Amino acid sequence: MSSFTADAIGDLTDRRVIITGANSGLGLQTAVALARRGADVVLACRNEQRGRDAEQKVRALSGSERVGMRLLDLASLASVRAFAADVTGPVHILVNNAGVMATPKSTTADGFELQFGTNHLGHFALTGLLLPNLREAGPARVVTLSSLAHKGGRIDFDDLQSERRYRRWRAYGQSKIANLYFMVELDRRARAAGWDLTSVAAHPGLADTNLTAGMQAPAVLDVLAGFSRLMSQSDAAGALPTLYAATADDVRGGDYYGPSGPGETRGAPRLVAPVARVLDHDIAVRLWNRSVELTGVDFAALQPAT
Repeated sequence: MSSFTADAIGDLTDRRVIITGANSGLGLQTAVALARRGADVVLACRNEQRGRDAEQKVRALSGSERVGMRLLDLASLASVRAFAADVTGPVHILVNNAGVMATPKSTTADGFELQFGTNHLGHFALTGLLLPNLREAGPARVVTLSSLAHKGGRIDFDDLQSERRYRRWRAYGQSKIANLYFMVELDRRARAAGWDLTSVAAHPGLADTNLTAGMQAPAVLDVLAGFSRLMSQSDAAGALPTLYAATADDVRGGDYYGPSGPGETRGAPRLVAPVARVLDHDIAVRLWNRSVELTGVDFAALQPAT
């Protein structure tokens, strides 16, 4: 694993991949690497022009014509449903990559706090709605992106939408630990139901991406920009844990991959451990059930009749 590079990925011909937030940064690098190995790659992007530009860039960098772009706004359940409704046939790999970070207080089209609604609920709904396509692929893999920020995150069931008090970093940490609770519970349910589905997660460490673009204070951006130049790795390097989680043969359900360097900030991908509370089954189930209520997407209802 310590020597893993994008060149180590095996042949992905006839494998269909959907990557959210694929117009830049980690998502773009993930798309290029998988397209180079022959995958049929769908770039799920919020902005049409940026998505079209990314589509052409991925084609040029990968040398593959098996690349397409579809509009998807994870901050709108209507958009998520429309996207999923147009997907036919098997989906072998779903990369839940898109995200927003430390944004000013705002809500999604459905009234959810923006970070929780986009980073967690949008991906929860998307995965559930694509479950028939994932099951059709058999085997399939779902990779959900988390962050080092999950270590400070906690699920506040009394104020999931940060209505009482909004603190942007606290909300971000909640959304990122929610990603891991979702990954673990999806793995548990897949095993219990006998689905040929592997649910895993990854994080990029400190990667030089445009995720800070929506942050609030210019002074904070200046500090982070300087810190990033000193400590971060490229977006291509930051995508390696995702690529390993999505393609490596030794990946097992429930695994979490991140950089191997000091503090998991940079370096080759390796198996890492989330904070212990991610393994709290009661919280994972409670969050899952609340997510079903909020999104209206019930994975159990999507199962084929027996």
